[in-house]
Amino acid sequence: MLQSFYKSDNKDFTLVQGDCIEVLRNLNFKFHTIFADPPYFLSNGGISVQSGKMVSVNKGEWDKSKGFEHNHNFNKNWLEACKEHLLDNGTIWVSGTFHNIFSVAQQMTMLGFKILNCITWQKTNPPPNLSCRYFTHSTEFILWAKKSEKSKHFFNYDLMKEINGGTQMRDIWNLPAIGKWEKKFGKHPTQKPLPLLARIILASTKENDWILDPFAGSSTTGIAASLLGRRFLGIDQENQFLELSKKRREEIGSINIRYEYREKILKYSDKKLSDIFELKESEVYYGKDLPID
Repeated sequence: MLQSFYKSDNKDFTLVQGDCIEVLRNLNFKFHTIFADPPYFLSNGGISVQSGKMVSVNKGEWDKSKGFEHNHNFNKNWLEACKEHLLDNGTIWVSGTFHNIFSVAQQMTMLGFKILNCITWQKTNPPPNLSCRYFTHSTEFILWAKKSEKSKHFFNYDLMKEINGGTQMRDIWNLPAIGKWEKKFGKHPTQKPLPLLARIILASTKENDWILDPFAGSSTTGIAASLLGRRFLGIDQENQFLELSKKRREEIGSINIRYEYREKILKYSDKKLSDIFELKESEVYYGKDLPID
């Protein structure tokens, strides 16, 4: 049986250290939803701006490109592993930029997924373009797909409409990058904001559903899942980011912190806090548990 790096007391949040393909090969379990933030292969020696300072774009060896063929095959392999662990009525979300998202979309199509939407996340606070020789990069893309052409999937259409002020939500989402309050224990170089993951989770899952993140990083997916009454498995190879994830989950063990973060999430919604978060603070989870010690 697989061993956990960390498991929360109520078992809603589990971390496993390792390569996601190897871990999933040894796991007999299927998930309602998968969110994946795979390498964008952007670590090429360039520079960017962070908190007003010039910084390197290099994030680590895991983000360095080894050429198109290698990158394309990498996307095939992890997507294939994830599909084996997705319920027939489940969906998968994959984030990226133009550097990797076209490869991901092609591999998804070849593997039989049915792409439902390509969400454009328009950042309200993007870093400036230092070269002044091309347009400022201010968006990322998130593909949303179901397991096959014929499979049925869950979409919380009514809630998304209410969050959007009573009109159909479009595929362009105006949301900020991560705030200071999300970096209390440190920051992953590709960390996503909680309001973004909260919207994804609310759109495609129900209470107590299981969510997988094969490239967990600082586990924003898991924090959002726990705040919203879902259950989470995160896989990552880096010890420092698993420790960061653990600290983030233990922080929201506090009822006051949970409520504060839920309010921050709903800052970008037209729906009241009490209308979405109906679970009591003594949240109880039902159903099958992960076969992980």
